[in-house]
Amino acid sequence: MAGYFTNVPNFDYISRGANAKNIGDYVTTKNLFRRVKLRDDVINTVTYFTNYNIISDDRPENVAFELYNDATLDWLVLLANNIINVQDEWPLTQKSFDNFLLEKYGTYEKVNEVHHYETYEVKNTIGTIIVPKGMKVSSNFSITYFDPLLGGANGSLQTATNITYPVTNLQFEESLQEKKRRIRLIRPEYLNLVFDDLSKIMPYKKGSTQYVSRSLKRGDNLRIFSF
Repeated sequence: MAGYFTNVPNFDYISRGANAKNIGDYVTTKNLFRRVKLRDDVINTVTYFTNYNIISDDRPENVAFELYNDATLDWLVLLANNIINVQDEWPLTQKSFDNFLLEKYGTYEKVNEVHHYETYEVKNTIGTIIVPKGMKVSSNFSITYFDPLLGGANGSLQTATNITYPVTNLQFEESLQEKKRRIRLIRPEYLNLVFDDLSKIMPYKKGSTQYVSRSLKRGDNLRIFSF
């Protein structure tokens, strides 16, 4: 299937440029306000998706070719994950990540400084989790809890200390990148669901004074445009 923007309808607006020959000259552009989205029933149906882990410096077009054998379906990779700004929401290449770290933290020494502390998992003697792993806490965090099997027949209060570990700025930023690498993709056998919706949503419908055809609207720059 052709790329996403071949399906986006056009909009004509009056040219205000110096090269306009006539007062009625128009410039044609893509109507970027018209954007397709996945239906709620598709989004909420797990069986329509497959999990995917972005590796190395893969870009959306590489992922699309890997799963769909069609690099022009890169827009579908982004759509399935509600990614609008690729620069911010897609994992960085290793070189870009290194540059980002230095720009944000200034030096490699600061990159390796402690960002925050997290907890180890703590359980009582019957296996109940008292403190889950990964809670952000202060470095000297401790907790007092009741253990039913310690301190005699009636149990007793216990205190857990030394249950935190440091997370560096580097580890913190790497964890954010790792989350971005875990995406989900529409299974190839369900692509027609999206394509059918695209064919229904993108074309214009008659009724607007700006309507020219299913793929074109025209305005005079003086009206409030209805997209």
